Amino acid sequence: MSIDRRTFLGTAGLTALAVAGPAALARLASGSQAGAAGATRWAMVIDLRKCLKDQGCTDCMAACDKAHNVPQIPTRAHEVKWIWKEPFEGAFPGQTTPYTEEVFKGQPVLVLCNHCDNPPCVRVCPTKATWKRPDGITMMDWHRCIGCKYCIVACPYGARSFNFFDPRKYIKALNPDFPTRSLGVVEKCNFCEERLAVGKLPACVEACREKALVFGNLQDPKSEVRELVRTRFTIRRKPELGTDPRIYYLV
Repeated sequence: MSIDRRTFLGTAGLTALAVAGPAALARLASGSQAGAAGATRWAMVIDLRKCLKDQGCTDCMAACDKAHNVPQIPTRAHEVKWIWKEPFEGAFPGQTTPYTEEVFKGQPVLVLCNHCDNPPCVRVCPTKATWKRPDGITMMDWHRCIGCKYCIVACPYGARSFNFFDPRKYIKALNPDFPTRSLGVVEKCNFCEERLAVGKLPACVEACREKALVFGNLQDPKSEVRELVRTRFTIRRKPELGTDPRIYYLV
């Protein structure tokens, strides 16, 4: 029986989870991280007030870069980024008013791939190198990517980066457990799907000292992300576009 690459990558997480053993399975089934099979919808909540307590902190970004071999290219025009910061007004255009709280005005806001429920990047990819998993993660297959950049143009959040150079030359400390990319392909945040598969939280969430990032299964009524979205006021980036982002911000 044959299996294509996309099917393999989509099911690899389940295989790794089984290998990880009962402990990992128990953690993921606990309600704070996952629900029953086929009923998982990963989401992240970012508490902006907590995140802004230490504006100079870049622990989450450093953890992501290290975990995923993100190259540190010095020129902004060619930089590769999975998680980064943008001014509040740039991250949430159209959602600011003259009465927006001073605590947010001009402040750096953490942004990343929104893992949209209706991702335009997936629709435009001619090789299906990017696709949507049943659990909501928007994936990338770097072996299928032909570097056409259609997905970069389609993404309204600037969440995808193109490798103009061989990224391996710009990796400070190689993580042998995660694949490097190559010249001419697109990359982006993958919600740390490789860590989820073994019962771990995303690297950025684990690294946050202020506990400003909360990750979990939005389909699980008992999960922390579901409780925060249900009981607190949240905003999302450019909701008017109909992409239905799965990154929520507490304000």
